[in-house]
Amino acid sequence: MSNSDQSSGETHTGYPRKPQILARQSVARSRLFHIESLDLRFSNGEERQFERLTGADRGAVMIIAMPDPEHVLLIREYAAGFEDYVLTLPKGLVDPGEDIVTAANRELMEECGFGAHCIEPLVELSLAPNYMRHRMQVLLATDLYPKRLPGDEPEPLIVETHAIEELPALLLREDFHEARAIAALYIARDKLREEKRDSAMDLL
Repeated sequence: MSNSDQSSGETHTGYPRKPQILARQSVARSRLFHIESLDLRFSNGEERQFERLTGADRGAVMIIAMPDPEHVLLIREYAAGFEDYVLTLPKGLVDPGEDIVTAANRELMEECGFGAHCIEPLVELSLAPNYMRHRMQVLLATDLYPKRLPGDEPEPLIVETHAIEELPALLLREDFHEARAIAALYIARDKLREEKRDSAMDLL
């Protein structure tokens, strides 16, 4: 690293050095949330205090469950943050001792009444990384079969079936706006389109 890189606080990759954590303090804690403050010193000498939500690092899963090659299952559930019902993908926390595939299949059974013979990891998504370190593993579930497990939802969830190629129409709905679900569906749709193109090319 050159002297100019050292003085500017940049690493050899061109990214700035991570801020130094001077102090860490618990601000508030509830059954679900833990707010933590971080006193940081940046590579240019500036100091700031940041707050973030922390929690159990068990991980979480979001499932794109397809009962057939053209459709996906969505659930309607009450979202306390909006004080209203929203349309989204089935999801939940990974329980202790589970891997993400097992957790995805369990959540699918609890929330949609289906299991899946085939589950494959698709992508990892984050949400508001400036304020929380939550990561969501998105998995694609196919070859479904009826199977229901009791869940922890306060009321039965409404399960809807939508065509995955009709995402633009879904975006026009007032009850479909969760960014992670939207991103996951577009990523899955593009993956399926690519697989169809590859299959068509193999037949030529």
